[in-house]
Amino acid sequence: MSNLKFIKPYIIVFISFVVINILSNKIFKRFDVTLDHRYTLSEASKNIISEIDSPLIIDVFLEGDLNPDFKKLSNETKFLLEEYSAFNNNISFTFLDPLEDVVNRDKNIQNLFNRGLAPVELSVKIDGKLSQELVFPWALVSYNGETKKINLLKENLNSNEEQIISNSIGGLEYSFSDSIKILSTPKEERKKIANLKGNSQYNDIYVADFLSTINQHYRLAAFTLDSVSKAPKKTLEELKKYDLIISAGPNEKFTDEEKFVLDQYQLNGGKSLWLTENILINKDSLNNSSLSNVVFPKDLNLNDYFFSYGLRINPNLISSKVAGLIEVAKNSNNQYVPKIFPYYPLGYGNKSVISNNLNPVKFDFASQIDTLKNTTKKTILLQTSPLSKIKGNFSSINLSETFRDAAQGKFNEGPQNTAVLINGNFTSVFKNKLKPFNIKNTLDNGDSKMIVISDSEVIKNDIIKGEPQTLGYDKWTGQSYGNKEFLLNCVNYLLDDTGLIDIRNKYISL
Repeated sequence: MSNLKFIKPYIIVFISFVVINILSNKIFKRFDVTLDHRYTLSEASKNIISEIDSPLIIDVFLEGDLNPDFKKLSNETKFLLEEYSAFNNNISFTFLDPLEDVVNRDKNIQNLFNRGLAPVELSVKIDGKLSQELVFPWALVSYNGETKKINLLKENLNSNEEQIISNSIGGLEYSFSDSIKILSTPKEERKKIANLKGNSQYNDIYVADFLSTINQHYRLAAFTLDSVSKAPKKTLEELKKYDLIISAGPNEKFTDEEKFVLDQYQLNGGKSLWLTENILINKDSLNNSSLSNVVFPKDLNLNDYFFSYGLRINPNLISSKVAGLIEVAKNSNNQYVPKIFPYYPLGYGNKSVISNNLNPVKFDFASQIDTLKNTTKKTILLQTSPLSKIKGNFSSINLSETFRDAAQGKFNEGPQNTAVLINGNFTSVFKNKLKPFNIKNTLDNGDSKMIVISDSEVIKNDIIKGEPQTLGYDKWTGQSYGNKEFLLNCVNYLLDDTGLIDIRNKYISL
């Protein structure tokens, strides 16, 4: 009996230990004590990864002898992936050092190169001597026989390494959740987008980066309105099969038949993204002997179309003190220097989910948008700086304006609207008018959404040696703007894919 009394406390401790372990396995909870909740997955991410019902494997190559900044990125990636794996045990991850195997180092590097996983070269000081080391800030996500690569590094030539790492950490959840969603959504279930053709819209190479990006998320196809003249009813029925249309940089007038097709598509619940303006000027034409050109109005026969929905794109040009840069010749030796060009105004977002927490969007010759009172709701997505002014038709603009620091008082017309969301009940532009052709069940009203941007070049990527560059990256100045993220948010919103916007806009404070 005395022995039992002696061992009784140990028995109680042992039983308590077993019970605690059983309960801890049944009642598992992770706690995020960071102020910005960076390790708490957003509801959108949880919805995405909850659909994973078979093994999803993530290989991360950011491992090994890293400098402190890249080590921080590696650790933050690991912490985040632990949350993914804890939420869904079908998700597993491995961190690999591609340079660890000295014998096969060169072969491993070449294999990664061949897969499009380019390294970053770092200067590392060892025993007081600088040497160059390669780092592979990449991950591969594999699911059901398909693999997607993720660049973990958000590079910006105008940022230092610490800022780049900070931005990269902030984008980790979006990068992984977005890739997982692409891999886990069957192509036949993805929404359809029509890239409008037939009115001299941009050739694909000028919008290649954006189109290739959205093509990963949605089913994208070119759609020409040329067939309207021969088979308008069939064209309308075909267009109705798409969830969204994008018209980027039209330069030819729309016929009334084409407008009627677009109008009925919209009123039947179709969504649209318009990138257009009501002025005509070519920035390349400024490189003449006088360094100047004249602003002309551009008539696309769309004024009544937009007017009936509740806005007007004015035939004018916005000039702003807060603007992008342009390369201009400094002297006769063709030495170029970057200068602020007031006709490249920067657009800033408001509290809308579409334009919140974005870098400024760069415009090239943007027009002012007025909103009108009617049954639709208007939300201003982007505006220029309050230090802005308006130039009307037939005004002359000159590259020499980049050399003059114009008086601030002249830029006193306040912020100008450059991107507007319209949603609600649309009224047909052809209501109480003679229809261009007859169709059954013509609608005079219908609920829909539309985003109008008063500069088509917002979607246009640079071309270097025949290759399209990343949208928003300025090849002359090395600056990166928020054009791509803004347009992705526009598409996601119009297609009711707002979860991706929430993840993309998640703010991480380091």
